[in-house]
Amino acid sequence: MSAEFRMRARPKGDAQGCARDGRDDGGEGDGGRDVVFTFSYLTWQAAARRGWFGSEDRLARALLAHPRVRRVLVCDLMRSLPLKLARDLADSLRASSQRVSFPAGERAGLVQPLRLLRRRDPTSLRGAQRLAAAYDGALSRAALRMGMREPVVITAHPLLAGFAEFAWARAVTFYAIDDWSAYRPYRRWWPAYRESFAAVRVRRRRVVTVSDTLRQRLAPTGPSAVVPNGLEPSEWIGDPTPPGWQRDLLRPLLLYVGSLDARLDVPALVAIARSMPEATVVLVGALLDPAHLRPLCAEPNVEIRPALTRAGVSGLIRVADVGLIPHVRSALTEAMSPLKLYEYLAGGLPVVAADLPPLRGVDPRLLLVGESGGYPAAVAAALALGPSAEDERLTFVQTNSWAARHERLLDLALG
Repeated sequence: MSAEFRMRARPKGDAQGCARDGRDDGGEGDGGRDVVFTFSYLTWQAAARRGWFGSEDRLARALLAHPRVRRVLVCDLMRSLPLKLARDLADSLRASSQRVSFPAGERAGLVQPLRLLRRRDPTSLRGAQRLAAAYDGALSRAALRMGMREPVVITAHPLLAGFAEFAWARAVTFYAIDDWSAYRPYRRWWPAYRESFAAVRVRRRRVVTVSDTLRQRLAPTGPSAVVPNGLEPSEWIGDPTPPGWQRDLLRPLLLYVGSLDARLDVPALVAIARSMPEATVVLVGALLDPAHLRPLCAEPNVEIRPALTRAGVSGLIRVADVGLIPHVRSALTEAMSPLKLYEYLAGGLPVVAADLPPLRGVDPRLLLVGESGGYPAAVAAALALGPSAEDERLTFVQTNSWAARHERLLDLALG
């Protein structure tokens, strides 16, 4: 595998990686600790384009200004050179207001790994190990150029988590945002993922998962913590700005926000729509599996709408009546921490959801539906609950903020 790595940063310190004042800045003191963060299958620009809503997006951006972090080196997903050139051209054609430049400087650097031709990661075990070694070497050199000394590594990449040596790092934490070995679009990599997770256990690496189910599956032998998804309070304070089309819909408005794919329980949605013909079931998000959702097209009170901006999502949730999470039960959904659950509750909605382990006990306004069904009755009960009191809603927002989540994650990663 031939690869080239680009680095955007201003070097700091001498060739040995020492700080200007000569002290060992690897410790978490007044200046914080140096951190190297790697995305899973994402780039900084892609995170910006989708509105910074995902778990790793939020963490990457938070590290840039966190008081416990001295310097941060962010690593993009490895891309082929032709693909990167095409994406760069597309970005250059965007309006200046739509472009988001990485804030490179003495405190922050961005590594953009490239390979000459190959578009995807290798699926073989040896190929995955070579990929991890290439990342490892490039990150080591980039950290040295920034003057980092014994930085902490936080990686969301499931192959780097176990296969990369990271001998130059003080500690390595795997930030597991999903069970990659249960994600069907990536099933070609499942054997390599499982070997990488086994290596995480052998190396006794630190692990942060978004659910306890996922932590149990990974079975870490080193320190671990469960840190669910969270909220950005500024998105949930102030007047809502929902899309104008919602004014023409029948009420009550029963809302699902998220990827529209095979994780949705379509028969459950049909049952809800038919039990309440006076209501509108609205599904908002990227339509990833049209064939799976085709039966919903026959229901006159079901609306399928494209993805919204972050302001549009929060605004629509604020004016809806019930939040829906009708997920099928699978290895993937049983390990997830649905971001939409926290967003529905932040908007004051009662929530009806499949009875999955990560959802239990989150909030008393969450009504769980077992395998025997019962979605229509649960929706009727949720409508009877109505919206939460404003003080309760705002308390939930502050209690479940991303800032609080990141403190728990950094307690483990930097400790």
